[in-house]
Order: sequence, then structure tokens, then C-alpha cells
Amino acid sequence: MTKLAALIPARGGSKGVPRKNIHDLAGYPLLAYSILACKKCNGIDRIIVSTDDEEIAEVAIRFGAEVPFLRPKEYAQDNSTDLDVVKHFYSAEGSQDLAFVRPTTPLRVPEVMDIFINEYFNKRENITGLRSAHELPESPYKFFKIVDGTFTGFFDDFNGIRDYTNLPRQMFPKAYHPNGYLDILKEETVLGGSDFGDLILPAITEFIVEVDDRYHFAFLENQITMGKDEIYQELKSGLY
Repeated sequence: MTKLAALIPARGGSKGVPRKNIHDLAGYPLLAYSILACKKCNGIDRIIVSTDDEEIAEVAIRFGAEVPFLRPKEYAQDNSTDLDVVKHFYSAEGSQDLAFVRPTTPLRVPEVMDIFINEYFNKRENITGLRSAHELPESPYKFFKIVDGTFTGFFDDFNGIRDYTNLPRQMFPKAYHPNGYLDILKEETVLGGSDFGDLILPAITEFIVEVDDRYHFAFLENQITMGKDEIYQELKSGLY
């Protein structure tokens, strides 16, 4: 099986939940869940955490990741992009394809990650990257924005119909939300100046919750402790 290095971005700053990447989730730092999922994934042979923060680096190493460098502060701002993070990694470690694993999506199944990695390598020559996503319950055609104090749709029309927002949802194409379960960055695409390019292989997951605020932590903690999440059970084993 062809393998990838995993790059986990985990900066120290966070507005919604301070110190989010090492905030407690069911007794363990949020970051630990992504590291352990990568450790149990057959298609990943190296786990690198990119952080600007010494404490996050210590947590990453404790749970089995590498922190070969600290990310400069200029690449760890609110407006820093994924491309900034990856290009900095390339400058330090050399260019390569990467599994990009976001710590804000803690609940993963390693076997599913392996399926996505295999699919990527099977189709690598005909794509520019891979992104994971889940299906949205509503199409963007059902959404509104406010313009001059009134609701209006985001689009001019749907198949020539201007008043499209009240159409049955089944009439619209399915829509998908990127969720950070597992993305794969292709070396040639990144070096060409894009994250994923325009031929992105879809990796469809079940609906998952990403962590943005304290409500999400509480929701996920309940989901984890009431269920049988593989990664949580591994963390509870006492090895960490």
C-alpha cells in the first residue's frame, strides 16, 4: 500500500474556544484524536503537527506525532491559509503529497481513511487533489442573504426560474460540505499555487460535527461517551 505523511495544522490562537486544539474532549486533548486516528491508519506512515505553540507541540509529541519545527507566527494568523501552512512545511521538509488532517474533526474511522487514500492513489494521475465532505440536508438554492434589508436568493435563477427558493428540495442537485475528515494535497497542485486544483476527487463521509465552539465540544463529548468510538476507546486504554 502506498503511504502518505499526514500534516495536522494546530495553531495556538483560537477566538471561539481559547486553546481549542488542546481543549479537553472527554478527558483528552482535541488534537489527540486526530493523531491517534492517523497512527491507526495503514496508509499513513508519518504524522507531523504544524504549530506555532510550544504547549501544543508537547501535547503532539506525547500522543505520538512529530513536531520537527515550529511554524512562524506569520503563518499562524486568523487569515493564514492552508496553502501557507503547506508551503511552510515544504520549505522545511521537502515537497510531497500530504494527507491534510484537521484536528477540528476528531471522530474518524481509520479504515475509512485508508479507503480514501487507496482511492486517491488509484486515480492520482487524473485528479488534482482529494477532499472529504458530507451531504447537506438543504441545497444552497434554499438559502437567503439580506440585500438592502430584504431576503434574496444567492443565485439569479434555477433553470430559468427566478423565484426558485420555494421549489421542492428534491429538484435541486445534491450539495456537499467539506468537513476535514481527510483531505489529500497533491504535490504538483500545491507547487502550481493551488490547494486542491479544479479536478477534486470527492470522498463522501457520513454527516459529522466539526468543532467551532463550546456547544460542539459538549455535543461531541456526549456522542463519544455514549457510543463506542474506536479512537476514544484507544485513548482510554491507558497507553496515553
